[in-house]
Amino acid sequence: MPVPDASDRSRSEPHGSQPNRVELNPPESSQLRDESAAPPELPEQKRADSEDVQRVIEDLVRGVGAAHLDGSEQSDFQVRLVKELMTAGLKLLPDGRETGELKLITAAVKELRYAYRVFGQYPEPHKVTIFGSARTHPDHPDYKSAVEFGKQMAETGWMVITGAGDGIMKAGHEGPGRQASFGVAIRLPFETTANDVIAGDEKLINFRYFFTRKLMFLSQAEAVALFPGGFGTLDEAYETLTLIQTGKASMIPIVCVEHEGGTYWQHFDNFVRKSLLEQGMISEDDLHLYKIFTDPREAAEHIRRFYRNYHSSRYVRDDLVIRLHKGLRDDDVAELAKEFKSLIARGTIEQRGAYEVEDDHLELPRLAFTHTRRDFGLVRALIDRINDFDPA
Repeated sequence: MPVPDASDRSRSEPHGSQPNRVELNPPESSQLRDESAAPPELPEQKRADSEDVQRVIEDLVRGVGAAHLDGSEQSDFQVRLVKELMTAGLKLLPDGRETGELKLITAAVKELRYAYRVFGQYPEPHKVTIFGSARTHPDHPDYKSAVEFGKQMAETGWMVITGAGDGIMKAGHEGPGRQASFGVAIRLPFETTANDVIAGDEKLINFRYFFTRKLMFLSQAEAVALFPGGFGTLDEAYETLTLIQTGKASMIPIVCVEHEGGTYWQHFDNFVRKSLLEQGMISEDDLHLYKIFTDPREAAEHIRRFYRNYHSSRYVRDDLVIRLHKGLRDDDVAELAKEFKSLIARGTIEQRGAYEVEDDHLELPRLAFTHTRRDFGLVRALIDRINDFDPA
């Protein structure tokens, strides 16, 4: 499956195709529900949320975005979100925010907008994020494993995202090559340039802040591959696990990869089991969230198998909706409901079409049930069982 070239796409319509990754639990509004902890706004200041200011903002939003608005509920919702974004910006000066805070907020929003525009030109290919040490030398077996892993993913149409530096990051680009690679770089005093595979490419994005960079690493990926690394790699590993464990990010496969005979991930797994699981700080089901491999080909196959029939998930109110490429037999759905009864708050697992409020991937069949909103490690196991069944 070839990776599409951005030159073949209309840059004025980056949202023309549906991305594979969908947000698990999108908020109904970006407004904070409770602002009682903040000091009251001064009565003499011009209120950004006053009726006349809001009218001006809406006119601006609708005027600038006219070509992309079709009068649907979805476009009206998008107008409301941009209005809230602009309203929040207008409140910053009356709030008394200092210059450094204003610079941080402004730079973060600009970084995110630019990054989304770059990734938006490639909505269809699946993407895997590779984390690992910048200090791994090209003659190290983990470097060679990362090259092979990236190559395996690219051969089936996947694109690779790395931090654009040297070591494992460069290896992750070498395997798939420049065309199938994204670079998500960070400006550091001791890391000033991207590796020579991705340097100068239009898919290289430079970030000032770790938190905006990390958001793009995870929001754009349908899988994460972890290779041995230092504090940064472990930070990225634990944050990825935490977001999925708590249901704050969509379920994706996480593979921990190193060379045959390596002990890095064995020590990691031992710490998780001895210091976290045995002391009751995680549940046994949380161990489903990651899997360790010493063969990069097996790691790549594990990721591809995750999407054998599973497509994506989202919530509709309290119902967890699991989109499938193909429907299942009724007996298999009943078996899932029996095996994973503890995930179901009430009722059972049903096979159905799209909910009325859904607006993407409407053609796909769904499995849906009222979820307890917990035990996401067990949800990961549920997806594996779904993929075990042959489609109807």
